[in-house]
Amino acid sequence: MTSGQRDSQKESKPVKQVTIFCDGSSLGNGQSSTRAAAVALLGYRGLWRAVGTYLGQATNQQAEVAAAALGLESLKEPCRVHLFTDSRYVVETMGGRFRRKTNHDWWQRLDQAAKRHQVVWQWTRGHNGHVVQEAVDKAARKIAALGHVDEEVLSAAIDKVGDIDPLAVEAESE
Repeated sequence: MTSGQRDSQKESKPVKQVTIFCDGSSLGNGQSSTRAAAVALLGYRGLWRAVGTYLGQATNQQAEVAAAALGLESLKEPCRVHLFTDSRYVVETMGGRFRRKTNHDWWQRLDQAAKRHQVVWQWTRGHNGHVVQEAVDKAARKIAALGHVDEEVLSAAIDKVGDIDPLAVEAESE
């Protein structure tokens, strides 16, 4: 087998289709006592995985950007990703419709995380009863309030979405 044959075999490998719901929370946004967190739920083939991080002092916008980056960074290989967020700031900026006037280091992190994936950026209304979006919102708020990532909080988010098929969520949200 030649090097070129190996390369073409790598290129023909099917790319996984992953669904990500993410949310950031900043309690006391803009105050000196701000506590922020970011959470993402990653869905693939009927299974969900939750990741979260405590950000400390960060704005709500920064937490939203961090949540999207966290979800994408958690993928071990290049994927086709349908990323849902309740942040128009993230969706419009990544779509090129908003200019990046601030938070450049946060955007650089998200650009780096997104570059190896094929990402569809999808806005979804927050606090509207969508089970998966509500689960990431609740987990982000809880981690921000606690001041650290708690595995029980992440497990509760997964339990809340239960057997919801990630691909069915995509179809429902379009």
